[in-house]
Amino acid sequence: MTSLEPVLDKDGVRLTIEDAVATVTLANPAKRNAQSPALWRALTEAGRSLPGSVRVVVLRGEGKSFSAGLDRQAFTPEGFDGEPSFLDLARESDQDLDAAIAEYQDGFVWLRRPDLVSIAAVQGHAIGAGFQLALACDLRVVASDVQFAMRETSLGLVPDLTGTHPLVGLVGYARALEICATGRFVQAEEAERTGLANLVVPADELDAAVSDLAGALLAAPRGALIETKALLQGAAGRTFEAQRAAERAAQARRLRDLAGLAD
Repeated sequence: MTSLEPVLDKDGVRLTIEDAVATVTLANPAKRNAQSPALWRALTEAGRSLPGSVRVVVLRGEGKSFSAGLDRQAFTPEGFDGEPSFLDLARESDQDLDAAIAEYQDGFVWLRRPDLVSIAAVQGHAIGAGFQLALACDLRVVASDVQFAMRETSLGLVPDLTGTHPLVGLVGYARALEICATGRFVQAEEAERTGLANLVVPADELDAAVSDLAGALLAAPRGALIETKALLQGAAGRTFEAQRAAERAAQARRLRDLAGLAD
């Protein structure tokens, strides 16, 4: 993809936009794109910075790893400059602690927006928060050297960056529990077989494969893609009859739009 002047470049996150495709890059390869509260806020800002013309978001990481997860400095007494450490957060009231975690989650939630399709381009390590960031995207194209792992439990924590819901949806409860409880690596073959990865390619073909997928998504009319995504996102929470009704309503909207009769 053509290198463009960044719309945003701060705290390890860089946003560039080319026509209908936005690329969000984790840009701290020296630390394997380790994550921090500042990075999560920058991700939230990236989502808010998208113009209405963007239809596809590509999320990638510079260097050999997509993201090695949470920067362990968060667990030190000093934490990050200008930030409360996690030890300080633990002393906050339940309400304040909940609000802080909700703010962190905001950096992940926008990738599921109904008007966008998000693609994670994942190579090397995607651990903990890195795994959850890949899970926040609608689709995952991974390099053959990928290694997913959910290590929060081994740190005495739980995955809290919105990754549990999509993980269970993709691989089922039993496998999701086993992956999270053991913290083991999930490599490319298993990721593709279990649905965690939509496509596995050699590392040197990752960018091209993601570009091809983005192009295929852009070939569909935007309104039809938005309606289809909404139908599929809601399917698990609906009965069969409710899903039938949702399909009818969505198709009616599409037909009226095509006929120029939309409100």
